[in-house]
Amino acid sequence: MLLVDDHIENLVALEALLTELGQNIVRAESGLDALRLLLHQEFALIILDVDMPIMNGFETAALIREREKSRHTPIIFLTAINKAEQHIFKGYSLGAVDYLTKPFVPEVLRAKVAAFVELYKKTEQVKGQAHLLQEMVSELASSNDEIRKLNVELQSERDFVSTVLDTADSIIV
Repeated sequence: MLLVDDHIENLVALEALLTELGQNIVRAESGLDALRLLLHQEFALIILDVDMPIMNGFETAALIREREKSRHTPIIFLTAINKAEQHIFKGYSLGAVDYLTKPFVPEVLRAKVAAFVELYKKTEQVKGQAHLLQEMVSELASSNDEIRKLNVELQSERDFVSTVLDTADSIIV
């Protein structure tokens, strides 16, 4: 999971809270750092601070959503400042799955994160199964093509044998 906040103390606190979930936790101290990480890694979840300098959380989320690879990655906005309804609506309009304000209940955040991580794992499992099924379908299609070719050859040989036998019968008579 990716934690994005410009305050290192917030990143450390979040990491301490979420470490017990046993997930790989990656930290980014800016929206730009988060975007760089997303170029090379896929994350089960992004917890994103709204109020950051240079590129705020909303701008970061909009850029995350532009990339096909990260378009469906769940984002939870976490903020102490932007509690107004218009900010919350903006977060959801950018595809956030949740918008939490500080102070938050640690158990609630941990439970939400655990649910999204589990969903990610199940999704990856389904993707793997779909890939295996596609490989099997391709193999079956290839086998069916080979069987059709063999059937055509066999029918051709049967026709030839039948012609030879018919010709032999007329010669013998």
